[in-house]
Amino acid sequence: MRLILFVCTGNSCRSVMAKAICEQLLKTRHLHGSDPTVREPSRRMFVLSAGVAAAEGMSATFETRSVLRNNGMDISGHRAVRLTDEMIRQAEHIFVMETSHKEEIVKRVPEAESKVHFLRTFGLDTATTQDSSVLDPIGKPLEVYEVCFTTIKEAVERVVKYLEATCESR
Repeated sequence: MRLILFVCTGNSCRSVMAKAICEQLLKTRHLHGSDPTVREPSRRMFVLSAGVAAAEGMSATFETRSVLRNNGMDISGHRAVRLTDEMIRQAEHIFVMETSHKEEIVKRVPEAESKVHFLRTFGLDTATTQDSSVLDPIGKPLEVYEVCFTTIKEAVERVVKYLEATCESR
């Protein structure tokens, strides 16, 4: 079993979108852990999302739910989860939205540094990328959430492509 973790601040917008997109893509490729056809453990992937300052049990924002619903994903059951050291240790890859998230993870579990990646720039030539952050849409209009969704979707597609390739090389 492989655990992929997406981290943002409140676990109500960005990491929620990333998790939903990643799960959808993994399911279409028969790589999601809930797929009964997945036999080899190296192909069985589970996805979590968490926030470094999440208010436990809070639902995703209305705008996040709307954007995901408009893209065929239902996250009505989502409840915010605060990031734990155990999650950090168990995850094979951790994708963060901004520098403060990476700093918090590395401060808490220093040996995790090599598995923490900036979602926005993962798989890109970082020399050509100015900013590695996915801006937080909280409190902004729906249009900002839609742009955030597009940014996250492009990055998660690269992540899933990488994960799929690592399955084949194991």
